[in-house]
Amino acid sequence: MNKIPMTADGYTRLEEELKQLKTIERPAIIRAIAEAREHGDLSENAEYHAARERQSFIEGRVLELEDKISRAEIIDVSKLSGKVIKFGATVTLIDEDTDEKSAYQIVGEDEADIKSKRLAITAPLARALVGKKVGDQVEVTTPGGSKSYEIAKVQFK
Repeated sequence: MNKIPMTADGYTRLEEELKQLKTIERPAIIRAIAEAREHGDLSENAEYHAARERQSFIEGRVLELEDKISRAEIIDVSKLSGKVIKFGATVTLIDEDTDEKSAYQIVGEDEADIKSKRLAITAPLARALVGKKVGDQVEVTTPGGSKSYEIAKVQFK
């Protein structure tokens, strides 16, 4: 059984989603199914079929979350340090073409959110960064072509 690395924040988000599904979504869908059954013929009851489909989705997601939570390896980023990039590091990069700076935190797959500047450890850029340090250059092949970055800063927060 493989462990899933994640930050404490990522773990908390998974637990909150699971709690939401079990305490709010699941009871609501059970009520919706009961209500739809009262409308009679189930073979042509669109509300019933939609509610059952939603119930199936919720139950699948509950199982998925329970599995991930049980296999979670919580990594306390605040206790990490060093100059070498690894899981949990927040890395400031300089695009060598545009001199534009951007910072990303390397996190677990379930926590990744590019809008929040969180890269999955399995993302091409994160894989290229792991093991590198300030001053190193990395080249990453992206769907838009090859990009070169210089590592400007590494911190664990």
